[in-house]
Amino acid sequence: MTQQPVIFIDGEAGTTGLGIRERLSALPVTLHSIDPAHRKDPAVRKDAMAAADLVVLCLPDEASREAVEMANTLGQAAPRLLDASTAFRTAPGWVYGFPELSPAQAEAIQGAPRVSNPGCYPTGAIALLRPLIDAGIMDAHYPVCINAVSGYSGGGRMMIEAHERDGGPAFELYGLALEHKHVSEIHLHAGLARRPVFVPSVGHFAQGMIVSIPLHLDDLNGGVTGEDLHTALAGRYTAQDHVHVLPADPKLSAEALAGSDKMELRVHGNPHTRQAVLTARLDNLGKGASGAALQNIALMLGLTQA
Repeated sequence: MTQQPVIFIDGEAGTTGLGIRERLSALPVTLHSIDPAHRKDPAVRKDAMAAADLVVLCLPDEASREAVEMANTLGQAAPRLLDASTAFRTAPGWVYGFPELSPAQAEAIQGAPRVSNPGCYPTGAIALLRPLIDAGIMDAHYPVCINAVSGYSGGGRMMIEAHERDGGPAFELYGLALEHKHVSEIHLHAGLARRPVFVPSVGHFAQGMIVSIPLHLDDLNGGVTGEDLHTALAGRYTAQDHVHVLPADPKLSAEALAGSDKMELRVHGNPHTRQAVLTARLDNLGKGASGAALQNIALMLGLTQA
């Protein structure tokens, strides 16, 4: 009988770690957990890393960097790493864990010793932009503006508490200094030559997300139509299980995919005004976090999800 691969989630008690743990029942793996009383003990964590085939890091950025250094000290016994923080999403030597990024990306993830799990907002933005740039429809210097709204569950303990108590805020724009930590990730992996303007927001709902990108069709290449944009997206994601290109809808609810690991892409176009809005709808904790991690775990270990 073949032994199941062993996974250690460093940061198992956090939102993303808990989501990954719940989803691991879909894979033939063994989860190695440590006593919660010792979850910050370096020696215990290092032993857990040495016992694992794959370590998933669900930690703040600086703690994640420290964990990678700890893994490096294991030499030949070092496990493969999947990092869920923002620390390594643009770092050399790390493969970006968005399997749908390009036709070759899933294979790159399969063989990578170190994979960075994508951010929730970048997952939607990159899924919409990268196929258009690869197809030559959008110039890499196009002045991209990205608007997005997310459920509050991805904002950490303080945000969750603020929204779950009576009288929590209905809607908030944030990141208005235009230095959100996801911008560099979108900039690089979407293939943009010009830094995008990104305006995130949080709604008074727990899970769900919509990323939207307005476009002037006359500023794209080749006199394209909304139908051309839909065709370009559909062609990229035809055989994908988790990303679906759907017809335009006059109204979208951000909460519709809460609890799902799928993502929906749409092109909402007006042929008379020559304008369009691209939208990506997903669960910020699903395809935007734990669901994406499960995809990457399955690829890295050569497993099939149940």
